Amino acid sequence: MNAVIASEAGAGPGGPIGEEPTFESRGIDYIPAADRRGRPIDLAWMWAGALFNVEYVVYGATLIVGFGLRFWQAAVVILVGNLSYLITGIGSLPGPRAGTAGFTINRAPFGPNGARVVASFNWLTQVGFEVLGLYLVVSAGQAILGQLGVRSSTELKIALIVGAAAIQLLLPLLGHGTMMRVLRWLAIPFALLFVLLAILTVGKAHLGAGHDASWAAMMGGLAFMFSTGGYGWPMNASDYSRYLPADSSRRQIVGSVFLGSFLPASLCLLLGAAVATAVASATDPIAGLPKAFPGWFLLPYLIVVVVQLFAINSLDLYTSGLTLQSILPRIRRWQCVLLDTVLAGGLTAVTVFSAGFYTDVTDFTLFILIWIAPWVAIYLVDFFLRRGRYDRDGLMATARGIYYRRGGVHWPGIVALVVGALAAASWLNAYPAWTSAPLSKATGGSDFSTFMGALFGGGLYWLLTRRSVPAEAERSRMDEPPSPPG
Repeated sequence: MNAVIASEAGAGPGGPIGEEPTFESRGIDYIPAADRRGRPIDLAWMWAGALFNVEYVVYGATLIVGFGLRFWQAAVVILVGNLSYLITGIGSLPGPRAGTAGFTINRAPFGPNGARVVASFNWLTQVGFEVLGLYLVVSAGQAILGQLGVRSSTELKIALIVGAAAIQLLLPLLGHGTMMRVLRWLAIPFALLFVLLAILTVGKAHLGAGHDASWAAMMGGLAFMFSTGGYGWPMNASDYSRYLPADSSRRQIVGSVFLGSFLPASLCLLLGAAVATAVASATDPIAGLPKAFPGWFLLPYLIVVVVQLFAINSLDLYTSGLTLQSILPRIRRWQCVLLDTVLAGGLTAVTVFSAGFYTDVTDFTLFILIWIAPWVAIYLVDFFLRRGRYDRDGLMATARGIYYRRGGVHWPGIVALVVGALAAASWLNAYPAWTSAPLSKATGGSDFSTFMGALFGGGLYWLLTRRSVPAEAERSRMDEPPSPPG
């Protein structure tokens, strides 16, 4: 193992992230040592550029409007929940070691055929977040045009959806290097906007307003924070860390991702919760919340909001494309991006012409925990059991190789995922959409879905594979590039 790492380290990093080509020709291909770029700190800037975002202001407002928490309760939930960004950092570790995307690495714990089924869940999840981002872009676009005297109409909404979907294609089509550079550039102006928003909010928020919500509501808010925060990003994490040299410091990777995500996400969430105490009756997350701000600020605010939303949506769209490619290896990455955009645009149209935004967001982000909670645990347990030793040829293969096992399915992974999903569903509170969770009903509507899914999914996977996976890792070939997929 040490010899393998030394051989990669000997080649040295390929250079700074700025030397990556403008257009990325690769999809889920293995990234050879000579083409690795950047340092762990680059991940901090990328995550900061994505998460200094109005989407997180909206999530913070949802804790007040959707869950009924008081500000102090929302603050506790935000700070505790965002410690989960350590999981995003740990979830970034497989990328440099395997040299490929997250849901290609997913073939190790589930087998190439089993991984396709699991990847389909992630693809739908990423598309769901794309729809959320596009909805907010359309809402901001309508607010901008309203400020300019243009009245809303069905035709205008459709035009905004089509235009927004087309624009959001740009960064994911160009790929990894361009996204890393652009998100780094955006981190500073987005941070400055946050400072201005915070200054304008002082004196307008009513932080002591309302009544204390139940502890069950706080646990529901915590589950919401896990899903929209650090426990909901490991599916994307390796897609951006895979270009780092294989011998990059694990501690620096985890620390960079944690700081680059915890700080901006926490600040934006706290701001959103504070603003919502001033306009708690707002039903429009974009045009409603800025009622707390002076009129002169609304138009420039909305313009920056649109740029922010395109930035964070690019993370989801890039990952959804790579995930779809892991399901259908013969399709090209740019084709995946186009397909995802068309689907997300159509679903956005359905969402725009419906009502109940906060309810839709809450239900979506809670229900996806049923599969995310056990999957994250299984993915990370597998990584540590094999000590980051992946067979590169096996990861690229879809009809043979070390991970094919019995019919392309690693049944311990599938069984652990199903058991973990059932455990998560048993303690999920997504009322009124989900009323069949016995443990939630027995405890006054509490929500421990994340903990249940992780404990049963990850724990069972460890019990079933604690000997077989390390033995498999010993046979892994890490020191040579993989053969063509097949």
